[in-house]
Formats: sequence, structure tokens, C-alpha cells
Amino acid sequence: MKTGGCHCGAVRYTVTGPLRDVIYCHCTQCRKQTGHFVAATRAADDALDIAGADALTWYAASPDAKRGFCRHCGSLVFWKRDGSDMTSIMAGSMDRPTGLVASHHIYAADKGDYYEIADGLPVFEGRD
Repeated sequence: MKTGGCHCGAVRYTVTGPLRDVIYCHCTQCRKQTGHFVAATRAADDALDIAGADALTWYAASPDAKRGFCRHCGSLVFWKRDGSDMTSIMAGSMDRPTGLVASHHIYAADKGDYYEIADGLPVFEGRD
């Protein structure tokens, strides 16, 4: 079981199932909405229990996806594609120890010009 939440604690979650390895997303939307690239894992919806869901605001980030953030402190916690039974969880929102490892980078063609990707992980120009 893994736990996590937002900065102020109004949104908390528990994951009882497996988590996907962390993917780094460098797309323009992630960079604009977070201030940098995103590091996210993912869990099945039926393994994710959210406490404080009334403090969670969902923003339609694109025509087919939304981002869940705390309406009190503004912390981005979740990302979800419409119609999916999986929810991405921002890796930085998880309590330690996470036990997570990073697997690869996506949308590297859109990365910021102020940093390099030099960690040796696979890099994809688009989604994969």
C-alpha cells in the first residue's frame, strides 16, 4: 500500500494495487501547467482511494484529458485521460518511501530549452 497527497493535506490518497514505473513527460501542456516537466506513475482506478475528493478540482487540460489539483493549495496530484480506468499520480505527491523507479521520457521534442535529458533513460520524441 502506498499513500500520498497534496501540500496542505486536504487531498490524500491510498493506492492498494501496483504502480507503473515513473514516466517523465516534457509536453508543452505539462510544462505550462506545472512549471517544469512531469514525473508520474499510474494506478488502476479500483486500486485508488481518494480522501478529501471535495477539495479536488478537475481541470480539462485538453479535449481528452483532465488534471486533478487541490483547490486549497494548488498542488497537482492527478492526471486522467477521459474514458480510462487508470489515473496517473504525480510521483512527487507520494509519501516516502515510494519504491518507484523512472523508466523513460516522452514528448522530448517539446522539452524546455533550459535543461538537458542526460540520465541515460530511453527518450521518445512523442508519446512513444
